[in-house]
Amino acid sequence: MPSAGPTAGEKLRAYTGPAFFGHGFRPFFFSAALFAGLAIPLWMAAFSHGYPVGPAGNALGWHGHEMIFGYVAAVIAGFVMTAIPNWTGRLPVMGVPLGLLFAIWLAGRISMFVGGDAVIIGVIDCLFLVAVGALAWREVAAGKNWRNLPVCVLIGLLALANIIDHAGDALGLPHQVGLRMALALITALMMLIGGRVIPSFTTNWMKKQGMTAVPSPFGSYDKIALLVAIVTLLAWVVIPDSVAAGVGFMIAAALHMVRLIRWRGWYCGKDPLVLVLHIAYFWIPVAFGLMGLAILQPNILTSTQALHALTAGAMGQLTMAIMTRASLGHCGRELRAGIGTIVIYLLVFIGALLRIVLPYTEISYALTMSIAGMIWAAGFLLFAVLYGPMLFAPRK
Repeated sequence: MPSAGPTAGEKLRAYTGPAFFGHGFRPFFFSAALFAGLAIPLWMAAFSHGYPVGPAGNALGWHGHEMIFGYVAAVIAGFVMTAIPNWTGRLPVMGVPLGLLFAIWLAGRISMFVGGDAVIIGVIDCLFLVAVGALAWREVAAGKNWRNLPVCVLIGLLALANIIDHAGDALGLPHQVGLRMALALITALMMLIGGRVIPSFTTNWMKKQGMTAVPSPFGSYDKIALLVAIVTLLAWVVIPDSVAAGVGFMIAAALHMVRLIRWRGWYCGKDPLVLVLHIAYFWIPVAFGLMGLAILQPNILTSTQALHALTAGAMGQLTMAIMTRASLGHCGRELRAGIGTIVIYLLVFIGALLRIVLPYTEISYALTMSIAGMIWAAGFLLFAVLYGPMLFAPRK
């Protein structure tokens, strides 16, 4: 009787290539953090001194595009390439294929920074999310893991949003509709994934502590909260300044604040790795409330301030929370936040908060952006310094 072939686990252990390309989280988490930490100071210098950066020398456009399709897209790729093997039981994308995927991402960052022919830049940059989406669809379909098809759909739509962001002007589409579409999709992904992992990790931690008050399970309330938020985000993508979108954001803010409360995060103060997930999700209802206020009362709050609650706050904090936890776990380290990790969380939180509140002070706008941006970027550079060695080293 012929012997069975090697199992997935045996094939994984047999990998002898560079550890950096042994799992998706390694190159993408490290490079995303390093990129965010360097791109923000570069953008601030370009804004303050008028340096031309990116396609057509539009530094503001480069900043908005790259923090979404450069930084966040890399984190999503790292998360998905790491999570899919757990979802499907199949081998992770590693070695040469992972190296090629990383090279595509890097080529996009270089082309977007250097500039040149708009069509060539667009093709190079858009190829990355198309490739990530294709890999996600292939793996989920091969593993018959239909439960995670919504994640594949969201990645595919995010790839489409990038294409629209590049081609929107040529197609006569509304200004920045592709960027708003991407922000809406990433927010939906945060609500979907966050609604899965935050209650799960919280429940596991509480049970280890012998607690009986665990997070409320996913149910009808969560579906209503998600539906209201998604409909509101769709309205914002199409008609961003409409009263309907403003009211929708205010309702969504209340619903998601209650959703967060139902997860009982205040019990997790002893474990920063769990607590930070709740703090990160807290930014979502805050961002919704501020975005609604900016639409309904623009004399009180600008749309830029509100938008940074969603980007620097929710996206920055949640991606960092996931990167630290996943890196520790998959590198064989103890799931414990040391002083350095706590400082990372604080820097990201304080940087995002200052980006919203400092414009109300007498400090000049350029200086407020510089202070908030440097603090926020420092958190990501500290991640690269502290977590880089373990991401380049074999699993313990």
